[in-house]
Amino acid sequence: MSDKNTDATAYSVPPVERALKLLRHIGDGHKCGNLSTTSKELGINRTTLIRLIHTLEANRMIERIEGGAGYRLSVGLISLAAQAVHGRDIVQICQPILAELTHSTGMSAHLGVLDGTDIVYLSRETPNTHLVSNMRAGSRLPAHASSSGRAYLAALTDSAIREVLAGVELKAATGKTPTTLDAVIEQAHLDRAAGLAWSEGNFELGIGSCAAVILDHKGELAGAINVSGPESHFKEEGHNPDGPIKRAVLKAARKASAGLGHVTQAD
Repeated sequence: MSDKNTDATAYSVPPVERALKLLRHIGDGHKCGNLSTTSKELGINRTTLIRLIHTLEANRMIERIEGGAGYRLSVGLISLAAQAVHGRDIVQICQPILAELTHSTGMSAHLGVLDGTDIVYLSRETPNTHLVSNMRAGSRLPAHASSSGRAYLAALTDSAIREVLAGVELKAATGKTPTTLDAVIEQAHLDRAAGLAWSEGNFELGIGSCAAVILDHKGELAGAINVSGPESHFKEEGHNPDGPIKRAVLKAARKASAGLGHVTQAD
């Protein structure tokens, strides 16, 4: 176990860990209508679970659903989350860039960051069409399967990829999803060589995607920008390294990086 993990365990506060575990559980769509079932699912004593629910409800972190159907996240937590998201420079910088990217491609554009082994979307822009992405701010996707996650992993060393995904069950989203560490690293090599992650139905059948990373003023990974839309658009562009979708995404990523203070040699 690394020193970082040891320190995290030593300073962890169990009641807080349980409260966070419950909040994430509810945030994932579990309504916790049956407390006995929830207690077993989370490994939290039923009496402790009841106390946690009452405390979180009193502090407006969760609220009861009408008709006794359980609980959902409440305005108190939503307000905190909104403050956290809008307080991040990367969101403020990228929002107009996402809007410009959506306008130029006619597709949904997203900003994501790596959180553990997942990509979490912080923001998005959608075109005024009937076919738009269902990914919203707060949505989580497995890094090894999604285009933004693949772009992130491609920017890491092979050893760093192994560390990030150590002990993780690499589930398949489609038949194109790498499900072993070696396969993930092989995909990362291809994405690294291309300078972006390209998907033609890799994560969701019928949906294409393209992603590139954003770097901060230190040259470190800060996030990833992607667009997603009908797979047919991506098949048309195919392996053309200078296709319009690729150019637009790379331009947006460079602009976002510059906004965070990243300076390239060309600059």
